[in-house]
Amino acid sequence: MNVIEIASLQQEEIRVFASLTEAQLRNKLNPDEGLFIAESPKVIRVALEAGIEPVALLCERRHITGDAADIIASRPAMPVYTADRKLLAELTGYTLTRGVLCAMRRPKPRSVAKVCAGASRVAVIDGVSDTTNIGAIFRSAAALGIDAVLLTPTSCDALNRRAVRVSMGSVFLVPWARTEHPQEELNALGFRTVALALTDRSVSIDDERLKAEPRLALMLGTEGDGLAHDAIEGADYVCRIPMYHGVDSLNVAAASAVAFWELRRR
Repeated sequence: MNVIEIASLQQEEIRVFASLTEAQLRNKLNPDEGLFIAESPKVIRVALEAGIEPVALLCERRHITGDAADIIASRPAMPVYTADRKLLAELTGYTLTRGVLCAMRRPKPRSVAKVCAGASRVAVIDGVSDTTNIGAIFRSAAALGIDAVLLTPTSCDALNRRAVRVSMGSVFLVPWARTEHPQEELNALGFRTVALALTDRSVSIDDERLKAEPRLALMLGTEGDGLAHDAIEGADYVCRIPMYHGVDSLNVAAASAVAFWELRRR
C-alpha cells in the first residue's frame, strides 16, 4: 500500500486533483497523457472493470481501510494521497461527495465506425453543454438499451468529473465517440436518423415506422434551443413526444429517457 500523507496544498503530485482545469486534464497537445477524475468508489470500480487505467487516488483517511480498501488492494503500487476532510475540501475546492477521487488515464478515442459496429440504436448528443445532462443521458442510454453514443464538438466532455459522477459510471459502459458530421457518417453505416424536435413534419415518438427501423440514431439537441435547423432538415425522420397540460417540451435528459425506452431495440 503506497499511502502518502499530504503535507502541503502546494505539493506538485496533487496538482491533478486541485489546480488543473478540465482542459488541462484533457491535454490536447499530448492526448496520450490526458487524464480525467472519477469520483466515488462505485464509479471508480466501474471504470476499473471497464479497463480504465488509474494513476493516483485521493481520499479521506477513513476510506483507506473503508470504502476504498478494495480499490487500493487491487492496485498496490498506485499512490494514495490522503488527509482529513477539511484539508481535502480546501485542496479540491469542494467537499468530496463520497470521500474518494481517482485520477485516471483517458482511453484512446474511438471512431464512429468502431463504436457503431453491430449497433442497432445510437444516440447523438448535439450541442449539449450541461455536464449534469450529459451524465444523465449516458445513464439512461446504458439502462435503456442504447448501443453507442456520439457527441458533436459543441457538446461537453463525457469524461468531465460531474458528468462521470452523474452517469454513475455509465460513460464506461456505453461506447462513445466524437464526430463533426454525425448524420453523414451514420447514413453511410446504414442508420436512419430521427431528430427529436417540434416541427410541422414531426411524427409521434410511438410511430411504428420508427420502431421498425433496424438501425436508428436518435438526435438530441441543446437544452435551450434544441437541434439546429440543418440537423433537423437533414434527418430522415423528425419526431416529438406527445405532451399534456400545455407543456411544450421536456428537459433534454428527461426526453432522452422517454425516447430511448420508446424506440429501444425490439
